[in-house]
Amino acid sequence: MERVWGAGAVLVVLVALGAPPAAGEELSGVFQEMFKFECYFINGTERVRFVERYIYNRQQYAHFDSDVGVYVGDTPDGEFQARYWNSLQDLMEQRRAQVDTVCRHNYQVSTPFLVNRRVPPSVSISLVPSSSQPGPGRLLCSVMDFYPAPVQVRWFQDGQELPEHVVATDVVPNGDWTYQVLVMLEIPPRRGVTYTCQVEHVSLEHPLSRHWEMPQDTVQSKILVGVGGFVLGFVFLAVGLGFYLREKSF
Repeated sequence: MERVWGAGAVLVVLVALGAPPAAGEELSGVFQEMFKFECYFINGTERVRFVERYIYNRQQYAHFDSDVGVYVGDTPDGEFQARYWNSLQDLMEQRRAQVDTVCRHNYQVSTPFLVNRRVPPSVSISLVPSSSQPGPGRLLCSVMDFYPAPVQVRWFQDGQELPEHVVATDVVPNGDWTYQVLVMLEIPPRRGVTYTCQVEHVSLEHPLSRHWEMPQDTVQSKILVGVGGFVLGFVFLAVGLGFYLREKSF
């Protein structure tokens, strides 16, 4: 498994005018110079690659790749700059060592939090109305607050998977080192059927499942209410008739 970390980035913006422009005055140009470091890890630190990129106005003009061992120019100007950097022995020794001093070092420091960190998801099912389709609505499975990002969410109907009727959002970062994803079942739910949202994640020893069934039919509820009302009315009628007969006997 390959992991890519940005080890660092520096951005320099140069404004063509020497002094800040006055109100309403247009700039004649803005020039952006940026360089950044990247570390690539395969199987932990079994294989590590260090890349340094130099970018001017969004165009990469030169880079150093530890797999190559020297600077390489990506534009004519970058080729000139690469030849100069490659002639600096101390600089080249430092760059070649950064596979260990930057990448492997930061991997060991960050591993407990980034690589070994596991946060299990919370899973819930809700019935949401559909503005475009008739019927009772659609079932939405909300998978929240998990880490790391890779996750698998599947819908089942009475134990049978429904892979062709599922729509999912992208896995979205929450901004607090956790993620969320919403997965909707496109077909409307039916009464007497059990729907299951199953989530698989590296933080879980076993898949986490949530089940949902359509609430009891409202027609049956109305019948029960009607029967209850009839019985209650009959009781009041019997009590009233008793009072009437007792008053008449006097």
